[in-house]
Amino acid sequence: MTYDLGVRLAAEFIGTAIMVALGNGSVANVDLKGTKGNGSDWMLIACGYGAGVMIPAMIIGGISGNHINPAFTIGLAVSGLFPWKEVLPYILVQMAGAMFGQLMVYAAYEPHYDLTTNPQHILGTFSTINATKSQLNGFINEFIGSFILFFGALGITKAPFFANNLGTAHMALGFLVGTLVASFGGPTGPALNPARDLGPRILHALLPLKHKGSSDWGYAWVPVVAPILAGICAIALYKNVFM
Repeated sequence: MTYDLGVRLAAEFIGTAIMVALGNGSVANVDLKGTKGNGSDWMLIACGYGAGVMIPAMIIGGISGNHINPAFTIGLAVSGLFPWKEVLPYILVQMAGAMFGQLMVYAAYEPHYDLTTNPQHILGTFSTINATKSQLNGFINEFIGSFILFFGALGITKAPFFANNLGTAHMALGFLVGTLVASFGGPTGPALNPARDLGPRILHALLPLKHKGSSDWGYAWVPVVAPILAGICAIALYKNVFM
């Protein structure tokens, strides 16, 4: 079944909002003071982001393709697998969805934001931060993780193995993202998604957070540019080798 653009855009908005809410919500539960999960380990965040991608994929994968990521949308368009005329509308609703999802996190955890005095913990619930303050390391980390994500996502959804069961394929995407966060999450977070980082970072700059500190705009280009370049390369490689 083919859905109208408006329906697909609504799906992308909802899917991206759910992804950010569940993913950054898990970060907030771990890093913000006084929460029930405060001090939990990194695997809680990996599970949160894995489910944060898997659940939208199961809901909207058959409607909009479950891009929920501007880098994936752009990469598909560059390789001729998605119409350019729909790229900008997809990106706009993905950005809006990411911001709405982050607003849900802020609303749910607002008292804990007030209790948390570490600005890095607060920013980490919105956007990515390189642990060693290295833009180069951040770029390398984001590129590798994003490349594996997009190559894997296209491979899983186009694989003959899943041809008659795309529901299982979309479920597998959650395991892919959870594994990427567990394995490549140490240096940056990671973002793997321009909307997931930039939308919440804008909100971090705008919201009246008590101890928010810097929004680290000098680093903000890394989780935007690296995933886009990785998406273009990964999808082009998969298309030219396997399609």
